[in-house]
Amino acid sequence: MTTAPIKALTFDTGGTVLDWHSGFRAAFETAGARHGLTVDGAALANDLRRRSMAMMLNLGAEGPPDRNFDDAHRLCLDALLADHGLSVFDDSDRKAIAWDAPHGLMAWPDVAEGLAALRQEYITVSFSLLSYRLVIDTARRNALTWDAVLSCEGLGLYKLLPDAYRRAAKRLQLPPECCLMVACHPYDLDAARAVGFQTALIRRPTEWGNLADAAPSLPPRGTYDFDVDSVTELAHLLAMRGSGPRTDVVRLHHDKTPLEQGTHS
Repeated sequence: MTTAPIKALTFDTGGTVLDWHSGFRAAFETAGARHGLTVDGAALANDLRRRSMAMMLNLGAEGPPDRNFDDAHRLCLDALLADHGLSVFDDSDRKAIAWDAPHGLMAWPDVAEGLAALRQEYITVSFSLLSYRLVIDTARRNALTWDAVLSCEGLGLYKLLPDAYRRAAKRLQLPPECCLMVACHPYDLDAARAVGFQTALIRRPTEWGNLADAAPSLPPRGTYDFDVDSVTELAHLLAMRGSGPRTDVVRLHHDKTPLEQGTHS
């Protein structure tokens, strides 16, 4: 573990902070019921997630991105519905699934308390593939306060590209080793660590619902600098570690909204 002081925590947001599976599952089931259909909302939610992630990861490697995550949700949904024989879903159904559901996602129960505790000592940032608007809407819905929103939409390229992480650290005016990447996805942590970030794995065993074969396998404990089951546990460990920022740390103003702080790209 590096001895560099942690000054900022950069949070993956979809999955680590937000329970995407429950929101999409409910939206698919509601749309199906409108048409007298019983659909497998859990399987459809996971299919949409896989498709949209495949469309967004590493975007920008071949040129400027031509879409954001909201676009990916709609494009992937249209393809998914065609593949599953659900063309009966109309425009209102599609908006409810591709826009209303993700912009209304609920945070995991530990997030609000843990994030509030961490913000007492650290810069806390949403560093996400998700669009600015999606992060802002879900923050407002869940009463979450970010010091900044660093959406890959504004960085000009997307994780897992190394320069996405470098640009995030640069926007915070910090060396990568003073940033702690917080995520439930090992691939995100591995990419961040490769450019110098410290890493914290938050285990979300039901991120993909209760389907036993849906969730990717996780590495053994001890693989990352921190390995916890909640944001509150991470806050407790960091408090016990006594590694809060030095008094010379550059802090972002907490009286500004996420929109004011997160969209200056």
